[in-house]
Amino acid sequence: MFDFAKDIISRIRHKRMLTAWAKVLNSASELDFQTLRKMRSVGQQQRRLIGQFIFKADSRLTMPYIGTKAMRKPLHCDWAYRPEIWSGPLPKIGMAAVETQTKVGNEATIFHDCRISEMTYRQIRNTRETDLSPFALRMDIFRFDGGFLSVVIEVPKEAAQDLKLNHIIRVETLVEMEKPLEIFARLNIKHGPNTEQIVREMPLSDEEVNVEFDLAYTKINEKRVERIWLDLIFEGPEMNQVILRDLTLTRRPRSEL
Repeated sequence: MFDFAKDIISRIRHKRMLTAWAKVLNSASELDFQTLRKMRSVGQQQRRLIGQFIFKADSRLTMPYIGTKAMRKPLHCDWAYRPEIWSGPLPKIGMAAVETQTKVGNEATIFHDCRISEMTYRQIRNTRETDLSPFALRMDIFRFDGGFLSVVIEVPKEAAQDLKLNHIIRVETLVEMEKPLEIFARLNIKHGPNTEQIVREMPLSDEEVNVEFDLAYTKINEKRVERIWLDLIFEGPEMNQVILRDLTLTRRPRSEL
């Protein structure tokens, strides 16, 4: 009953506020300058707060929701992960003239060997009905005088726990680009003093692509796996815009015949 009464009072106050501003609007052409300046200042303060609230509300209510864990997982998947770039808002959403070894959030780093950087990155909001991830990473590359560009993603330690030679690690991504370019995915597994590297070219005939890394063809020491990271390597990125709409990693044991 108390909550119902509070709701009624809140609605009455809201209606009174709207009525008051409607009266101010109707008399705006007749108010003296001093009163007009005062009311404009009050209106600007309220508009700023209301605008900030609407921005945050839109961000949370826009599909897909921030914090969603929806993703496609293969059968018998025992570990799945969507890196923070695609799952939540970053403290710093973008940068121009990106230097090499630029951190993108806590998990990703951009590397290149350009003398003069003419590249930008920005985390953008996904809003398409088909999107599963709340955010995307957009990179705009203009003049590129270097030989390589890569985005390195640190994989959580959970992926290395109980990692076996019969595991298959799968990387799925959604890629948009202005013109075709080659993208390679390189999985790095540090075990003891050694690092195993597996490289796969991403088949970009479709927007939705995936590659798999079968650990049976590696020589990792299962008992000494310490760290895993993923390199996305872009060949010939000059004068191009690349949008990574989503990226997920999953792990599953290989089916035994």
